[in-house]
Amino acid sequence: MVRPVIGVALGSGGARGWCHVGVLRGLDELGIRPDVITGASMGAIVGAAYAANRLDALEDWARAMTKRKFLSLLDVHLAGGGLVGGKGILKMARELDLPERIEDLRMPFRAVASDMQTGREIWLSRGDLAQALRASSAIPGLLSPARINDRWLLDGGLTNPVPVSVARAMGGEVIIAVNAGTPLGGSIWSPEIIDESQGLLAHLAARFPRTLGAKLFAPAEGPRDPGYLTVISNAIEMMVVQILRARLAGDPPHVLLNGDPDIIRTLELYNAEPAIEEGRRMVMRQKEILLDAVAG
Repeated sequence: MVRPVIGVALGSGGARGWCHVGVLRGLDELGIRPDVITGASMGAIVGAAYAANRLDALEDWARAMTKRKFLSLLDVHLAGGGLVGGKGILKMARELDLPERIEDLRMPFRAVASDMQTGREIWLSRGDLAQALRASSAIPGLLSPARINDRWLLDGGLTNPVPVSVARAMGGEVIIAVNAGTPLGGSIWSPEIIDESQGLLAHLAARFPRTLGAKLFAPAEGPRDPGYLTVISNAIEMMVVQILRARLAGDPPHVLLNGDPDIIRTLELYNAEPAIEEGRRMVMRQKEILLDAVAG
């Protein structure tokens, strides 16, 4: 029996997207190896590392990340349409020794971004890989948009949070989709959760006093009040939840792996280990379903 072409679609989700590393590890343990791979935002970063055979390097890089290292990657400025310019993603691509161009990856890969002018999703299949990842991860209000081929591009999660349609268009016959933790049911935010963004903004304001004035990002009045970054990330998540529900209903994958949104917060990029381990659990929770799906 001929094995079906396996497509993997890795979703957006900020730091929760580190779970994709664990998912790919878990699939490998089951003998399930993707033939085509696509991703939006963090899913694009992890997918590109896998397609470049650099997943080990990315996992080591992620596990070694500390809050101090994370902050050192932030090139703060307010002149480019975002709080951060995005040079950290380009630096990461160099440190991981990723190929310069998407065409040089060892397997078919597409990064999903969103066109600011038309509102349409854009599938990046050729050209500068690091810039494609930078564009796919450009969270509005946080990371400034990227310009590619005269288009200003934003985060792919705004238009196709878990790009099942892309994996299918790439020839995938069995599609495994990974929702990194977008809460499809239940609460998106709770005031009981400690707001990590408060401390992050306080650090940035102290480090860049001329760029981030004290009045611009003054601390919230109460310890449970939502901070600036929490408001931004949760507002985007509200929108992504609705888009994802609609996309999955209209174009369902063969297997959908859902991560636990409470494992880590969206902006905790320096806390990869719990998310990676959750990724392995996501696979093992649906082990039999996955094996049946790829059996053809």
